[in-house]
Amino acid sequence: MPPPRVNKPPRNEPTTKDEMGSLTKPIKFLDQDYLELLKNCFINKQRYVDEKFPPDSSSIDPQMTLELKHDQVKWLRPSKIVADPQLIVDGVSRFDYSQGSYLGNCWFLASVGALTFQRDIVDQVMPTNQSFSKDYAGIFHFRFWRFGKWFDVVIDDKLPTINGKLIFVHSKTKNEFWPALLEKAYAKVCGSYADMNAGYVSEGLMDFTGGVHMYYELKTAPDDLWNLMDRAVNAKALMGCGTPQGETSENTVLPNGIVQGHAYTVTGVFKVTCQRKPVKLVRVLNPWGKGEWIGDWSDKSPLWSKVSKEDQSRCRSLANDGEFWMSIEDFTKSFEDLDICCLHPDFLDGSSECNWTSTCYNGSWDAGTTAGGCIKNRDTFWTNPQFRVRISEDSATGQCPENILVSLMQKHEERHRSLNSNYAIGFSVYAIPPETNVDAGKSSARLFKSRRPVAESGTFIFARNVMKFFKLEPGEYLIIPSTYKPNECGTFILSIFTKSKSREKNVMTYV
Repeated sequence: MPPPRVNKPPRNEPTTKDEMGSLTKPIKFLDQDYLELLKNCFINKQRYVDEKFPPDSSSIDPQMTLELKHDQVKWLRPSKIVADPQLIVDGVSRFDYSQGSYLGNCWFLASVGALTFQRDIVDQVMPTNQSFSKDYAGIFHFRFWRFGKWFDVVIDDKLPTINGKLIFVHSKTKNEFWPALLEKAYAKVCGSYADMNAGYVSEGLMDFTGGVHMYYELKTAPDDLWNLMDRAVNAKALMGCGTPQGETSENTVLPNGIVQGHAYTVTGVFKVTCQRKPVKLVRVLNPWGKGEWIGDWSDKSPLWSKVSKEDQSRCRSLANDGEFWMSIEDFTKSFEDLDICCLHPDFLDGSSECNWTSTCYNGSWDAGTTAGGCIKNRDTFWTNPQFRVRISEDSATGQCPENILVSLMQKHEERHRSLNSNYAIGFSVYAIPPETNVDAGKSSARLFKSRRPVAESGTFIFARNVMKFFKLEPGEYLIIPSTYKPNECGTFILSIFTKSKSREKNVMTYV
């Protein structure tokens, strides 16, 4: 069987200021130009109504009728809800909003809570110079990163209400509307409000930053997890976490106050001294805006009386605002996973001497040519796309023992998020024997039949994104991303981060 013809995908280096799809030159979502639409509103002396995400039941979802009766829903502009609408009142805060009753998008709102800590990222997602006063025309725009590119998303400000109250996310300050408008813009990207039901915090974190996603199962978390989280906070990373589903129904509140099958925001870490012993604490936020942990180090825990007044004043809060402290030990017992999203993984080492260099590739699995399936399909596995990476001699420096991070993300083609079914995906890493000439073309089936992978992503899972850290010895390797079954067609982004003490980039090529 001759080797398949493979088109080399474009190398996706960090986008430049003038490149389409960059933050400064985002792609116009659905070809809608914010400035042009705003100008037309002024010319025609009309407030904007979005024809591509209309204020009617189609933008919520015609099927979402069990709890929500569409004949009761009225789409109102903020000026019809309150007398003095404002986009932002006294800054953007994680305490500004509460989740709505009809939409299970806690994963999105947990990522919003993390977003509020980084003003520069807030300004990227929600461009400045928008308000309900100057140049107001009922039109707003937001920016989200989607599968390698930034998009500018235009919306009108008509919001779904029942009896004059917002149905979905709402601000605790009645005349503040940035949370509701941000949610509407993201619902438009997802296809509808209902398309935001159920998801992972990592989706929102990545779509707000375009950054590197790191995932930790807390059952097998590294011993220095708290220190890693502390460095992540200092590096202005965004963090979220989730609880296991449990045996009862979703959103069941346990006796300790933790909600099952629920997404939370990690909002900080702090170390206190209690009875002469250091205690490592984690601060967590429930996107409901209420409902808190009631165990050790909770708001009313007697343990706070055993720390200094200074530490109490810096940490303790008695407000029922959904935010609470708990020890790192209780955190890893109560939560199932931790997501960290940052612009670059340098914080992992906590040393300026270590640099993580990155390369991203756009690739595809095509039936009959490059969709070979997992290694169980030995006759076709070798036809999958192959990516070559060289690990340098000095990659073992720094606090982080791993020296390579591989992330594989499926790119979705359908606009409606609920219609995009994920394949079970994963990747394998193979050492290249010194005598193998991979520059001559793809490694053949013989290499994979005679050798075992030195590292793998683990069990193939139905997810938008899978990632894993590895420790590899100096040398050359092939990374093989694949679907579990052969002939499953799709596109993907493969991101490879490698550590080096030197300033030279590690060599990564596609073969």
